[in-house]
Amino acid sequence: MNAIGRLIQPRSVAIIGASADASKTAGRPVSYLLKHGYAGHIYPVNPKVSQIGDLKCYPDIASLPEVPDVAIVLLGAERAHVAVRELSARGTAAAIVLASGYTETGELGAQRQRELLEAAGSMRLLGPNTIGLVNLTDKIVLSATGALEMDTFPVGSIGVVSQSGGILGSLLSRAAARGIGLSKLISTSNEVDLELADFIDHLVDDEATKVIALYVETIRNPAKFRAAALRAAQAGKPIVAFKIGRSEAGAKAAVSHTGAMAGADRMYDALFRQVGVIRANTFADLLDIPAALQTGRRLQGRRVAILTSTGGAGTLVSDDLGMVGFETPAPDSATAEALRALQTGDHAVLDRNPIDVTLAGLRPDLLRGAIKALLSSPGYDALVIIVGSSSLAMPELMAGAIQDCLPLSDKPVLAYVSPHAPEVAALLTQRGVPAFAAAESCSAALSALLHRSTWQAPQAAETVAKPVQVDALPSGSLDEAQAKQLFAKFKVPCAPERVVCTPAEAQQAARELGGRVVLKILSADITHKSDVGGVAVNLTPETIADRMASMSLQVQAHTNTKPERFLVQQMVSGGTEVILGTSRDALGTAILLGMGGVTAELFQDTSLRLLPEHGGLSREEALGMAHELKTWPLLNGYRGRPSADVDALVDAIVAFSNMAAQLGDRLLEAEINPIFVLPQGQGVQAADGVLVLA
Repeated sequence: MNAIGRLIQPRSVAIIGASADASKTAGRPVSYLLKHGYAGHIYPVNPKVSQIGDLKCYPDIASLPEVPDVAIVLLGAERAHVAVRELSARGTAAAIVLASGYTETGELGAQRQRELLEAAGSMRLLGPNTIGLVNLTDKIVLSATGALEMDTFPVGSIGVVSQSGGILGSLLSRAAARGIGLSKLISTSNEVDLELADFIDHLVDDEATKVIALYVETIRNPAKFRAAALRAAQAGKPIVAFKIGRSEAGAKAAVSHTGAMAGADRMYDALFRQVGVIRANTFADLLDIPAALQTGRRLQGRRVAILTSTGGAGTLVSDDLGMVGFETPAPDSATAEALRALQTGDHAVLDRNPIDVTLAGLRPDLLRGAIKALLSSPGYDALVIIVGSSSLAMPELMAGAIQDCLPLSDKPVLAYVSPHAPEVAALLTQRGVPAFAAAESCSAALSALLHRSTWQAPQAAETVAKPVQVDALPSGSLDEAQAKQLFAKFKVPCAPERVVCTPAEAQQAARELGGRVVLKILSADITHKSDVGGVAVNLTPETIADRMASMSLQVQAHTNTKPERFLVQQMVSGGTEVILGTSRDALGTAILLGMGGVTAELFQDTSLRLLPEHGGLSREEALGMAHELKTWPLLNGYRGRPSADVDALVDAIVAFSNMAAQLGDRLLEAEINPIFVLPQGQGVQAADGVLVLA
C-alpha cells in the first residue's frame, strides 16, 4: 500500500498535541476515532497528559511504540514543522497538518509553508489549513472539525475532494439529509504536497467509489490534473466539479480580443470539457449530479417521459427540460394503449407528455404498470416521476413501487418531489431513485448523464508537426505585417499586401494588387486600428493617396502620433469573418475560434480548446470547435449562402495551434481577426494579425 493508501486507510494513527478534553478541538480526533469504531491503534501524544480515556498518552513522538501510518498534527503553525520533521525521521507515511497561518496569510505564512514541506522530506503531507479527511467506507475519521459531530454518516459510493475544509462539512451534512451516501471526504486546502489530482488518482482505484465530486478553488498542476481526470474517465468513474471564482473570469487588459474572451473561467471550461469532467453550475449540483451518476445508468438520447399525478409539477419539469435541449414527446400508440389499459374512466391524460395518471400516487399497482410501460417504450430514453402530495400518506409504498421496476430497464429513472418533503426525497434516493426538490436539478442530472454517455476523449493530432524554421524573433508587440509573416511561415494563408510609406508607394501597391484594396496604419503599438480611424476599405489607386493623407491626420488627432508606415492589402470579400486567437494562463495555452470582425467581443460566440501536452490540435478538435459555434450555420450554407471552405479553416486552425505549440512560452498573445473563410474550394485568408512575444 502506498503512502496515500496508508493515509486513507491507516492501521495506526498518532495524534500530536491531543487533549484529554473531548470538548476542545485538540480532543476531537481521539474522540471521533473511538466514537465511529476505528479498529486500528490510536497513539495520543502530549507531554502533560499520561492517559486519555483508556488510551495511554505518550510524551513525545520518539516514545511511540511503533511508527504510525498517519499522524494528525494539532500544533500551531509556529511549531508544526518540528513535529513533522520528527515524524518523517521515524518513517511515518503521511501527516495531516490542521493549523492555519500559512500561505493564506501572506509572506511569513508562505515561508512557514516552505519550511513545513522541507521538514516533511519524503513523508506525504495533507494540508496545512485542512480539516483532514473522513473514510466513511472504513469508519475512519481523521479530523478535528465540529462539522463531524453527527452520530452516523451516510455511506455510499461518492468520493468528495474539496480545497475548502468548511465546504466538506457542508457537503457531508447535506448528503446525510438527502439520503446520499458518500465513500471518502478529503480536504486538501493549501496543498503544500498532496493535491486534487493525487486523490482523484487514488479514488480511481477505490472499489467503494463510483463517482468523484470536486470543490475546486484553483488547479495548481494542470498537467497532473489532466492525466488523473483522463484516467478516471477511462476507468468509467465520472468526475463532477464545482469551480468557484466564475466572476473573476472576464476582462483582463489585453492587446487582443482573445485575451478578454478567453478569461480564466473559460479556460477551466475548456479543460473540464477536454478531460471529461462534468461542471456543476450550482453548489446544489455538486450533490445532485453525483446522486444520479452513481446509479450507473446510461442515457442514450434526449427523449424523456414525465409521469405525473399533478399537472403543474409535470409542466414545470417539462418546461425546464426543454430549455436545455431535451424532448418530451407524446407516447407512441402502443405505449398509450398500454397506459390506457391500466386506468379506466376519464381520470388519465395519456395521449400527451407529461403523462398525467391522476390516481398513481394512491395506487402503487397503477404506478408500477405505468412505469413498466414507459421504461419498455422504445420512444423514451429516460423517465422522470413526479412525486406529488398524495404520496405523503404512504411514501414507503410509493418508493417500493418505483424500486420494484428498476431491474426492468437500464434507463435512468429520476424523481421530482413536488411538495416540500425532504424525508420522502431521502427515502427515494436511498432506494436507488435519485430524488430532487427542484425541476432544474432533474435537467442538470439528465444533462450530466447524457454527457457521460456521449463524451469521448479528444484524439491526438495525427502527427506532431515538424518544427518550422523561424529566424531570430523580436520581443514585444509585432506590427501586423511582421505578425502575418510569421503566420504564413506556419502555413496560415494571409491576404496579399504591401508595406508603404508614401502616397506614391500606396498608389503603386494598389495597382499591383489589383481591384479594391484596404489601407491601414502599420504600428506595433496600435493594434485596434479601427478605433483610431486607422482603417479604410474599398479604395482604388485613384483614391488611396487622398485617403492616406486624411487617415494620417485622423490617427494623429487620436494618438498624438503621426503614422509613418502603412499597409496596403488586397480587399477580401465574399467570405465569413471569424476570429482565431491564442491565450495563455496558469492552466496552459488555449486556441480560440469565434465569430470575427469588429463585433467579436460583442457577440462572444466562441469555442475554446487547450493545447495538449505536446504539439497542436488535431483536425477533429479543430472541426469540433467550428461545430460548437452558434454561427456554425453561416459556414454551412445557411439560407442559401454558399458553403464555406471549412476544410481550409480546419487547416488554418491546426496550423495556428502548431505555431502556438512550437513557440511555447515565447508566445504571449496571437490573434487573427478577421480570418475570412471563403466559399468552398477558395480557402481562407487572414486579413489582420496581432502577435506579442516574451
